[in-house]
Amino acid sequence: MTDNPYDNDDFDEYESTTTRTVRSSSNSSTTDYDAGTVVSIGEDGVTRKVKLDLEIDTSTKDLGPNPFVKWVHLAKTLDAWRPFPRIFITVYIILLYKVVNWFMGLDEPNLEQSGLVSIVVGAGAAWFGLYVGSGRGRSSRDE
Repeated sequence: MTDNPYDNDDFDEYESTTTRTVRSSSNSSTTDYDAGTVVSIGEDGVTRKVKLDLEIDTSTKDLGPNPFVKWVHLAKTLDAWRPFPRIFITVYIILLYKVVNWFMGLDEPNLEQSGLVSIVVGAGAAWFGLYVGSGRGRSSRDE
């Protein structure tokens, strides 16, 4: 016994030709779509045709006011202002200023101290790339 429910001797091939009729409630026009799909299951050549009549209601439904409008406005405001990347860049600039002033104030900096400054300064390129790349892409529709 196999797991396939169509695996028997009298049902070998299934052909589905579907005619979809779409009726709009706003007007009385009817559009027919014909889609044919053939699924081969066996060798005897048994085919079956299935017609499907699909009716789609396109009328608008009034669900009332959206209870999450304030959250949507907050999300759009945060997306437009981008406060968190701005805060991170500001903190990085302050850190960079303090580290560079500390390093310049050393009498004889050693290899570890110069490595620390090099890492902090090099991280600026990563921070800048993340800040510039984090913005939403602009398309011709947005302008």
